[in-house]
This record gives sequence, C-alpha cells and structure tokens, in this order.
Amino acid sequence: MSKEKFQKILGALCCVCLLFAVLGTPVFGSEAVNINTATVAELETLPSVGPVIAKRIVEYRDKHPFTSTEDIQEVKGIGAKTYEKIEGDLAIE
Repeated sequence: MSKEKFQKILGALCCVCLLFAVLGTPVFGSEAVNINTATVAELETLPSVGPVIAKRIVEYRDKHPFTSTEDIQEVKGIGAKTYEKIEGDLAIE
C-alpha cells in the first residue's frame, strides 16, 4: 500500500471516529433537572447555580418539597432573573 493511500484511509478513519464521538456525546444539560430529587452535583449543572446555591436548594426542599418549579425562587440566591435563566431546565415529578 502506498503512503498516499494509507494517509487517505487514516484520514477517513479519523473523520469517522470524530463523527461518532460528536454524535455520541449527549448535549450538556439537555435533560430537565427534577428539583425534588436532584443531587447537589446535578443542580450545579443549571446556569447560575453553584455549589452554595445547589446546597441551599437541597436543604430547602428537605423541609419544603417543591410543588411547582416557581417555588425554587423561595431559596435564598434564586431570584426572578436566575429563575428566568433556569426555568426551562427544571422539572417536578
């Protein structure tokens, strides 16, 4: 096999591998986060929610389970602006 043919085959294989890697990777944060069952780490995947606020969400829901996604605004640090950013990523089940 010539060097040129080998390089073409290798290039094609690299493209196929890259394609599978990209298509096989789930979009980050594509599933809604159930705020009544999510872990601190799962809550941290939400925009504008870091470890401190994620922990507050868990502590709040342990005392007051959420009945709607809007209830998350009762958690210190989650105001109207933050809620607008994350409301599409929230779920209650």
